[in-house]
Amino acid sequence: MAVVKADAYGHGLLEAAAALSDSDGFALLDLDDALRLREAGFRQKIVLLEGCFSIDELDEVATSAIDLVIHSREQVEMLESGRLQKRINAFVKCNTGMNRLGFRPDIFRKMLERLEENENIGEIASMTHFCCADGEEGVKSQMDVFNAAVAGLNHPSSLANSAALIRYPETRTEWLRPGIMLYGASPFPEQTAEELGLKPVMTLTSRIIAIQHVMKGEGVGYGPIFRAERNMRVGIVACGYADGYPRHAPNGTPVLVGRQLSKTVGRVSMDMLYADISDIPDAGVGTEVVLWGEGLPVEEVAKCCGTISYELLCALAPRVPVTYT
Repeated sequence: MAVVKADAYGHGLLEAAAALSDSDGFALLDLDDALRLREAGFRQKIVLLEGCFSIDELDEVATSAIDLVIHSREQVEMLESGRLQKRINAFVKCNTGMNRLGFRPDIFRKMLERLEENENIGEIASMTHFCCADGEEGVKSQMDVFNAAVAGLNHPSSLANSAALIRYPETRTEWLRPGIMLYGASPFPEQTAEELGLKPVMTLTSRIIAIQHVMKGEGVGYGPIFRAERNMRVGIVACGYADGYPRHAPNGTPVLVGRQLSKTVGRVSMDMLYADISDIPDAGVGTEVVLWGEGLPVEEVAKCCGTISYELLCALAPRVPVTYT
């Protein structure tokens, strides 16, 4: 199932779902978004990854054929509190070490049995989430815990996120949950999307709107964190933190100016950032600037900013005009 939470990682929920319409299902967080998919005509399995938090939502979930991840005793009790019009399919989450959501292994089986006996519950699957599939620790310890918790059960399962799907074939069970990889970004800090054969879906671009000739020793922008070591040309780019570009991007963050690699100078402001174009003589007002995407992997920008590609993609602001091709 394709993970389309957070407005499909900033790419647009309905547009991404349309592009991923061959998927067997979609996974997201918000009931309103799940209903938007149903209203748009998507008939695949739709799963709420955090389940419901109000008993008032259950009837709508049931009538709209939306599946729930069940991860807390309170959710089990909500589903036992009254008869629903239709049964709800459930993914029962085992906490195998993430310590975020899910039943600890010592009560997982008991909660699952209660759901099996519940007339409001239809099909049941088991699931967990890996905390280190993208790191050195890997998935073995969590897999061992999960396998012990489900030993002897015949339910389908859902284990693999993007990182596990790429690196650990043993996690590829009945329901896969790819997320970031669907959008052409790497789940690994040390590997780029290009190295994994992934192509970026989002390219964030802007243009130079002004040129400044900065003299040696002068700064650029608010509270200058940059001082020119030589006379230089600086392109003022119409993009800032109000558009979703990180304010904490340091001097030297890569950008493409007219398809040539350059770097930022100075502190990102609300509506503008600044690119060194001293060695790009053809750059001028109107020249396109790629902030991330085609030709400049988002994970390279994220690494320079001390964050991850997920954050940059999800932070794209509503005011940014979006074109789908």
